[in-house]
Amino acid sequence: MFEEETENREYHLFISQIPDSTKEYDLFTEKLKNAYNFSFVNHSLKSKTRETELEEQLSISEVVIILSGQYATEPALIKGIVLEAKKQEKPIVLIRPYGLETVPLELEELSDGVVGWNAPCIIDAIKNVLGEGDDEASCEIL
Repeated sequence: MFEEETENREYHLFISQIPDSTKEYDLFTEKLKNAYNFSFVNHSLKSKTRETELEEQLSISEVVIILSGQYATEPALIKGIVLEAKKQEKPIVLIRPYGLETVPLELEELSDGVVGWNAPCIIDAIKNVLGEGDDEASCEIL
């Protein structure tokens, strides 16, 4: 892609959410909203939890973002999202728990990249799993 095209590009993401806890999700989405030169639409809807609705939300997303800190609270939900993303052949970017380095091994094995909470690194990871990344990116991804 040409640089002009990637600058105006809107990324279609599915960002994991869990019921009754929005702190990590809110912090993450705020980081992306405040990121320089990055536009996205989040297709995950917290109120929708049925399997068919999850399938639909993932089908219109380009990249699935899993906030791995949510796994301790809702392992079945997070694993269900990951398995459906794999079924639909969607790339998965795993975000480390806020302030920690380790991620659940079973999630790491299913992801296409693991990254921390640095907004430029998150954006690099998203672009890399879509094949749009910069070969000289400075972030370590998986």
